[in-house]
Order: sequence, then structure tokens, then C-alpha cells
Amino acid sequence: MDTTSRKMGNGAESDFYARLPVFDHFSQLTDPGLYMPVPDDWVLGLSDIVRSTSAIGAGRYKEVNTAAASVIAAVSNKLGTSEFPFVFGGDGASFALPASQSDLAREALAAVAAWVRDSFGFELRIAVVPVAEIRAQGHDVRIARFAASSDVSYAMFSGGGLAYAEQRMKEGAFTLPPAQPGTLPDLTGLTCRFDEITPQRGVILSLILLPEPKASMDAFNALVGQVLSLAEGREAGRPMPENGPPLTTPFKGFGIEAKTVKKDGSRLGALAKLAGGRLISFLIFRFGWTVGRFDPARYRHQLVENTDFRKFDDGLRMTLDCTPALADRLEAVLMEGRQKGIAHYGLHRQEAALMTCFVPSATRSDHIHFVDGAMGGYAMAAQALKPAV
Repeated sequence: MDTTSRKMGNGAESDFYARLPVFDHFSQLTDPGLYMPVPDDWVLGLSDIVRSTSAIGAGRYKEVNTAAASVIAAVSNKLGTSEFPFVFGGDGASFALPASQSDLAREALAAVAAWVRDSFGFELRIAVVPVAEIRAQGHDVRIARFAASSDVSYAMFSGGGLAYAEQRMKEGAFTLPPAQPGTLPDLTGLTCRFDEITPQRGVILSLILLPEPKASMDAFNALVGQVLSLAEGREAGRPMPENGPPLTTPFKGFGIEAKTVKKDGSRLGALAKLAGGRLISFLIFRFGWTVGRFDPARYRHQLVENTDFRKFDDGLRMTLDCTPALADRLEAVLMEGRQKGIAHYGLHRQEAALMTCFVPSATRSDHIHFVDGAMGGYAMAAQALKPAV
């Protein structure tokens, strides 16, 4: 293992992620040479909504997605940038930071856990795990950067360390308590004013593919290659129309967004300001008005390009708009891989996708957007995971 890159000084540690090479063809994700070992003195921040499938079963999937994305928004706002390694998992989110920012990670996670509890009644399990502890148990944490567009890149995790840390968190290790009731993290930019997205090809498919612990990584990577080859054909694509998702009515979802707003003065004043902003936003998009430096057509194009609809975090996760026939073929390929002991998988078919947005500034081009299935998505696919036989 490359110990030199793992024992860097503080200066090199802090800009580890910024110095990573960026790849722009998603099919390259199986190239181990693209993944660099995270420095030993970094930490992983983890979160997971307890009993998320019950909440989803009650129709609260938008709240689940918002709660998960709030982790990324809170950390990003504390850092002042979204240029750090993170991954959105539908009912949770994970990230990596240098040891010098571990207190920031703990404060952000504790504040989000309190807000999620107070706002939605969910229990958000949270933990901070030292990378050195993960390596001591025989796992690794390696990161690559995938450019979804020229403006946004997303982290890809390999080495098994993230999956191991998540399992330990669920067992009760490294967990943190939430902050005091009433704590509100800075969630500026966490919003989405677009409607659910209906598939153009027939079905929205949420897919999770994880390696078996004893399987050959070469065999697993070959299986991933098969899946990507099918997913990149004519019968599948990103779950996003070319011109972006449909615009929702001005006040649909207002209640969720209202929970993210700091009410330093009058509560009614803060809510009125939010309502006015949503109405103006609706009119700008509805009529295509250019206002100052904001061009809604350009924003929609950036939104489509920047969307995070596929990722790798010790396993492949994708949300696809595909034909039912292709979904069947994908399931057959995955079932064969499972029967060979290479991997286990979960699939969930839905009639729509939904998007959760983090837009600190609408006039910049680096806004980020997370897509999940609108009827449970990744959480339900994880519930359906079929272990190898």
C-alpha cells in the first residue's frame, strides 16, 4: 500500500482532494489507478436515517431525501465550499475531511441530527470514524474524482473502508449524540423547486450493486462493466429531460423548505420572505426571464449536467430512466453475478424520480443536484439487496 501518500504533512493533507486527478468517463470508475489513499489522519463523517423504509412506506420519501442532503449542505456551508469528498445515499450521506476539520464535522453532524429530529421526527444516526482506525482493521479508504460536468465533480470511494465504517456505525460504534433541541444548522441553498420527474423510457430504476467480501475484485469490476455497458445504451439514460425537470407550483414543498430557514427575527417575516422568493423564482422559470446575471435556460442546462444520478461508494449506485425490457436484462445480469458469488444487488422500480438541490448561489455554475427514485429509491433498493448464493 502507498504509505507515502498516507503520511503527508498538514499542508499536503488539507489539499489532498483538490490535487486528485479528475476523470470524465464514468466507465473509468473500475480503474484502481484513479483511486488515491486518503491520508491516515483524515476522518469519515457518516449519517443514516433509522427506520427510513418505514418513513418511505408512509410516503415521506421527499423528507427522507431532504434530511440526507442536509448533511452535505451543512458541512459545505461550514467549510464555505462544496469541494470536498461526499456521497449522497438517499437516506443518508457520508463525507471525508482532514483531522483539522474533525470538530467541524462533529458540530455539523450533531446540528443536523437535532434539526432532523425536531423537523421530521426522524432519528439520524451519526458518527465520525478515523481513517487510521479503519485501516487498522484491514480496510482501506481510497477516493477518486468524477467530473459530472465541467463545473462539478463528485467523489467516488473504494477500498471497503466506507462500507465497513457504516456497518460499525449501525452497530453503535463511533456514534455521536445530536445537539440540543432547537439547534438549526446553516442549510442555506438546500432547496428544490422542481416537480417529480416522470420517465421518458418507461421506468425509473434504482440500482445498488455491492461486491461479495470473498469475491475477486477483477470479477466484480467486470460485472460493473457489463452493467454500465447496458446502462449507457439507447434504452437508458439519466432520469432528467434534456431541458431539465418540470417546474412545480410556487408553494408545493414550501413546508419542507420553510424548516431550513433561520428565523432570527420575526417568524412570519422569514416565511413571507421565503414565499416571495419562491413566487419570484417560479415566475422567472415559467416565463424564461433573464434577471441580472441569472439566465434560467442556462441554469436548467447546468442542472442537467451537474446532476448526481450515478456514483460509486464501495459499490455501484445508479438511478436510471430505462425501458422495462432493459430493467429485466439488468436484473438477469445481476442475478447471474449473484449466483456466481461475485456480488449482491438490489433493484427498485418506480414511476418517477425526485431531485434535491443544493444551490448556495444561483448565479454560479457549481450548484449540485441529487436524484433518487420518488418511491423509495436507494433506500428501497438497499432493502431488496439479495446476497450471493
